[in-house]
Amino acid sequence: QHQTIAAVILEPIVQGAGGMKFYSPWYLEQVRILCDEFDVLLICDEIATGFGRTGELFACNHGNGITPDILCLGKALTGGYMTMGATITTQKVSEGISLNNGVFMHGPTFMGNPLASSVAYASVNLLLDSPWKTRVEQTEKALSHGLDKLSKYSVVQNVRTLGAIGVCELKDPVPDMTLVQDVLLSHGVWLRPFGKLIYTMPPFNAPITPREVGKITSAMEAVVKMLGKSCKS
Repeated sequence: QHQTIAAVILEPIVQGAGGMKFYSPWYLEQVRILCDEFDVLLICDEIATGFGRTGELFACNHGNGITPDILCLGKALTGGYMTMGATITTQKVSEGISLNNGVFMHGPTFMGNPLASSVAYASVNLLLDSPWKTRVEQTEKALSHGLDKLSKYSVVQNVRTLGAIGVCELKDPVPDMTLVQDVLLSHGVWLRPFGKLIYTMPPFNAPITPREVGKITSAMEAVVKMLGKSCKS
């Protein structure tokens, strides 16, 4: 049915709100091959994974020779200091949009905001001029060290890390999110669990120490312990 499919859109390597699931770069490579074979656009949503989060500058870089036709960016584009998103296309897609003096009529009120653009420019330069890859590797190591021990708890289904992403997946959805937040805050940590997931995506645009990462994973372990006691009672 490729004649009726305009594009495949996916989050490369990491599904965000879809469950913080990680998948093989091989899958991404095969999607690219099929898109090329059937002349279907590949759109990569890197709003959550872009700018180093997974250990590569962009998550699609984990695949061999993967270049999306359209790339969606946001979040880390400005380092979180201002709201800004960007959509980047290949020259072929760009020319298709502008063919016969055509214009893609999508103009939000603050499009091309000069202040946000300046912040994005500064943020990207700060990242690229920093040892971001080393920081992400160190963060991944610290997350793995802290989260691996959570596997022993009966309420835990799985723990996983990739770059500066750490996930603890529970067997059942959190019954009372307020209790979870109270435990996290008592440890001086703010996270946003959802469903069966307690996860963290710590910053790396400035040095973060193993001790600081350990504070986060210890708070996550405290939540798991609390949930385990609740199940027994």
